[in-house]
Amino acid sequence: MSQLKTASHIDNIPSTPGKFKTEKSPYIHRLRIHSTLSKLTLWSSFFLVFILFFFLLSPPNSSPPSPSSPSSRRALGDSWGGPDWEKRVSKSARRNSASGFTVLVTGAAGFVGTHVSLALKRRGDGVLGLDNFNHYYDPNLKRARQKLLDRAGVFVVEGDINDAALLHKLFDVVPFTHVMHLAAQAGVRYAMQNPSSYVHSNIAGFVNLLEVCKSANPQPAIVWASSSSVYGINSKVPFSEKDRTDQPASLYAATKKAGEEIAHTYNHIYGLSITGLRFFTVYGPWGRPDMAYFFFTKDILKGKQITIFEAPGLGTVARDFTYIDDIVKGCLGALDTAKKSTGSGGKKKGSAQLRIFNLGNTSPVPVSELVSILEKLLKVKAKRKMLPMPRNGDVKFTHANISLAHRELGYRPTTDLETGLRKFVRWYLDFYSGSKKKSAW
Repeated sequence: MSQLKTASHIDNIPSTPGKFKTEKSPYIHRLRIHSTLSKLTLWSSFFLVFILFFFLLSPPNSSPPSPSSPSSRRALGDSWGGPDWEKRVSKSARRNSASGFTVLVTGAAGFVGTHVSLALKRRGDGVLGLDNFNHYYDPNLKRARQKLLDRAGVFVVEGDINDAALLHKLFDVVPFTHVMHLAAQAGVRYAMQNPSSYVHSNIAGFVNLLEVCKSANPQPAIVWASSSSVYGINSKVPFSEKDRTDQPASLYAATKKAGEEIAHTYNHIYGLSITGLRFFTVYGPWGRPDMAYFFFTKDILKGKQITIFEAPGLGTVARDFTYIDDIVKGCLGALDTAKKSTGSGGKKKGSAQLRIFNLGNTSPVPVSELVSILEKLLKVKAKRKMLPMPRNGDVKFTHANISLAHRELGYRPTTDLETGLRKFVRWYLDFYSGSKKKSAW
């Protein structure tokens, strides 16, 4: 933090020592006051004339439109609003049974968001998606996921979680029972290139969403994606929810840790029911191209060299790779066990549920072994380059203790790495086999 500088006061500082200082006449003092007042009056007159001149030249301006007015909607963007749009929103969010949920899924066109939205829709819940389709990675992949969701009856609203007017409108149209908040700026290394995007999405966007949720009536229960990255440089394994998380190794991790503290605040003050999920290296079909398993597959098939990092004294870095279907089961378990929020219209009426869970596979695998599995499945030998692990925010290993999620959510991961990678490779080869699907590569 920048230090504040104390203003110095010179009124009471004595004159230079050793010099005689004559007394000033009261008459001269009055003349100076009169002269000063005259100058102030003159400059004030000039200023008022300038303001009047500017006002007369300015065109008449009406009062600003309300956020719900058509002109305001045009200013925010033409991608939402209107009777047809509201019908699509309502239809997508309509549940098939009285006991079903009505869920707003943010980041719905993302990797986890797509799979969770499809699972919710399949079991009869009402689902509405929200995504800004940013260019962090190939938006064509996100659009392909959007088409997949559209065929399943899930409408994805194109918009940003920082757009309060849009969020309020969605809650006006649909009384959501739950929010599955998966929208975020992902990636550890990218934070060194574009740090402000992490603050914008993971902190400001989360606060904006919570502000809208706390004012809703009824308030929804919230399940959101934190990250295993919050464990930072913690050396105790496996990572438990009770372990310290005050040593982040990246800005991404710091924003996710900040999100956990922000969640605690809104739970405490406004009675929002909030459950955080710390995901451990999620992989599978429709995954993210910035993840190692994904770009390793791409580069191995193209005959390009791949880089594998080694940690001092530990061999290659290791990750607790968790298959997407297991993560989805954990997300649904969190939604199913989430209790209702206790506030109404921004006022807390009682203590509310606040939880945090690890969702991992409990079986860390060295990255070198992941590459060996990909070589086997792709039937191509990888060109490996081993390098020391750089200081880019990555950690040496991750390993989840999932006993709490097992006990509270019934979470039981069942997919080993080779089985999961086989499903991913099958999807990858199918998705990128046609020329129309290779636009991003």
